[in-house]
Amino acid sequence: MYAREGTSMANVTLTDVAKLAGVSVSTASKALNNRSDVHQATRTKVLEAAASLHFRPDLLADRYISPKTGTVGLLTDDLVGRFSLPILTGAESALGFQKISIFLCDARGDDFRESFHINALLQKRIDGLIVVGSSSNARKSLGSDFPVPVVYAYVPSTDSKDLSITPDNEGSAAVIAEHLISIGRKNIAHIAGKADSSATQLRIKGFQNALAKHGRKFVEPGPLYGDWLESWGRTATLALINSNAKFDAVFCGNDQIARGCVETLRENNINVPNDVAVVGFDNWDVVVTGCKPQLTSIDMNLEELGARAALRLFEAINGQKRSGAEKILGKLILRGSTMNI
Repeated sequence: MYAREGTSMANVTLTDVAKLAGVSVSTASKALNNRSDVHQATRTKVLEAAASLHFRPDLLADRYISPKTGTVGLLTDDLVGRFSLPILTGAESALGFQKISIFLCDARGDDFRESFHINALLQKRIDGLIVVGSSSNARKSLGSDFPVPVVYAYVPSTDSKDLSITPDNEGSAAVIAEHLISIGRKNIAHIAGKADSSATQLRIKGFQNALAKHGRKFVEPGPLYGDWLESWGRTATLALINSNAKFDAVFCGNDQIARGCVETLRENNINVPNDVAVVGFDNWDVVVTGCKPQLTSIDMNLEELGARAALRLFEAINGQKRSGAEKILGKLILRGSTMNI
């Protein structure tokens, strides 16, 4: 899945939503107005299409008035990070169609604070809860006896009976591998993040599997494990250079690592992308656009992830509970670190 930087949807109409969902305009209108004569599967398709197109109706008349409170909670431990806010944006867009408001709480990684916020949200009689984590490693479930439906977003639950919506780290890494191979790169090194991160291991697995299909594997030494920091990107890139390893591309565990890699290559008179192509992960705007050349990176579609989590929560509130894991594939955003754009 590829997208050029700057791609956007504008002037989206109800007709566009109906076309994407594969239904008539009349059915799309009924679904968005939560009419009872629309099958739940059709309603879900229309809501997902509307969220993905960022459809903003001026007014949806005759909306069903729910006997519930029309509020849900979003509990995060990373409000100042780059993951929670895009997820919140997507969730608000999706739930806005149902006139559902979101109470946002930041636990800051503290169990006591989390417990306090949960109790406060339940006292406000929320209809459901979205739990957003800052780590890809699974978190403890709130339990099957929790009084309202719960959906876990970005961070998976340890309980497979819960529903978790997460980035497809494995599939997204495979997209990067196919891109690098498609532009003729044959010797690819990998500078990873922390070894104990499930995101790290899933990205390595997806990348290695994609390379294996072409009869290739990572350049040695590698993968190199370290922190999610620009300084680690610099240190690891110097190690690669000093090892005399032959490499023409580097897949980096995140954008900070990738920027450190690009700057270190430049300081050692190695041209990016002509000599070595570099790819990051996360598509963090302030990092990818501040790099010279700008970084090719995977965008994890966090707004879409938030919208999907909100739609699944809305379904659960209305009696259609799901379990297991759903993954959102990232988009590869092409920039100058892999191509002369």
